[in-house]
Amino acid sequence: MQTNHNAVEILLVEDNPADARLTKEAMNDSKIANNLHIVEDGQEAMDFVRKLGKYSDAPTPDLVLLDLNLPKKDGREVLKEIKEDDNLKMIPVIVLTSSKAEEDIIKMYSLHANSYIQKPLDFEQFSKIVETIENFWFTIVKLPTKV
Repeated sequence: MQTNHNAVEILLVEDNPADARLTKEAMNDSKIANNLHIVEDGQEAMDFVRKLGKYSDAPTPDLVLLDLNLPKKDGREVLKEIKEDDNLKMIPVIVLTSSKAEEDIIKMYSLHANSYIQKPLDFEQFSKIVETIENFWFTIVKLPTKV
């Protein structure tokens, strides 16, 4: 993947190849320049954000899109670890999941998720959500400067 150094860095943590593909397609249609990085499990997500192993040169994400039900380390654990780490806790984490369980919503906000979005089933709605996420987080919201 060729990276655009002026683009926003987005980490997608998603084990479902179809959902990852939908997100990638929606991001490709975006008016906001972005570098989408995809990892398939929670352990890889933590290695990426901590720049460990094969991710030693990974950029610090401007935003993390996090699924809940992941292999190796689930999204709840990933969110908890990110928000408890002084070097990572400022990264906005958006939970993007198929779960509509109230206990998941409550748990993720208690772990300091920046938002919780239920994945829609069709591509058009999914694209609208991705576009809204990008517009909100990279056009409207003022994020801290990376150090």
